Amino acid sequence: MSEVMYQYDGTLDGFLCCVYESYVYKEIPAAFCCDEDPLSLFEVRTVITQPAYSQRVSRGIASRSPKALAVVRRSFLTCLPDKELHIYAFIRKLLAEGAGFMRDLSDPICYPLYKAIRHINGEVEKLRGFVRFSDRNGVLGAEIEPKNRVLPLLRGHFCQRYANERFFIYDRTHRELLLYANGRSRISEVDSFQPALPESEELYYRSLWKQFFQSVTIQERENPRCQNTFLPKRYRGVMTEFLSLEYEKERQAERPSLPDTAER
Repeated sequence: MSEVMYQYDGTLDGFLCCVYESYVYKEIPAAFCCDEDPLSLFEVRTVITQPAYSQRVSRGIASRSPKALAVVRRSFLTCLPDKELHIYAFIRKLLAEGAGFMRDLSDPICYPLYKAIRHINGEVEKLRGFVRFSDRNGVLGAEIEPKNRVLPLLRGHFCQRYANERFFIYDRTHRELLLYANGRSRISEVDSFQPALPESEELYYRSLWKQFFQSVTIQERENPRCQNTFLPKRYRGVMTEFLSLEYEKERQAERPSLPDTAER
């Protein structure tokens, strides 16, 4: 049997359709990809996303174990390398043997997924406190640079916390934008995004925040190692207290002009 690569649209529904078709064709895919024009030595099979098929697979997983379906959904958002292959192996074992193996945290099929889920859970927990919003012409806006696709997991927290506001959170890493207004939210993929530059009032409040951040620091008790533990450096690139007041202008000056925000 020739090895085959499954090409899909990058969504969870699309991936579950890949699982469905692998059983239909009685084959185990050697790889998965989301590229429109993949370069592969394998035969490429394009899988069309059909909700009826993805729902059928979801029901099959949930009938064995609701927890297993939660593992599939959460692990699909992680930055685990070759996550589709790991999730696919997990689903095959679940359907063949039942959910008993999930109790073994060291199981070679479960361990990579559980480790990736712990990583994304930790990142979500940190970002709930590290996201910094700015007033941009009456709309609250924030930018983040996560390793995992955290916006779907942050969505409920911030929509509930800022229920009476209009805001956006832009994920630079995955080029995703969470929009919220009038009780409705949406996550969209964007090719490029340049938020409006902060006005003078926003810069004034930023200066106050930076001054507060500096004033509460006790120089004699400064402990960089401890601070790095509780506030890793990779989060500081988008945190107001660590940026210059002219950060946005400097950043826009460093890069070429981009077209207006456009959904893919």
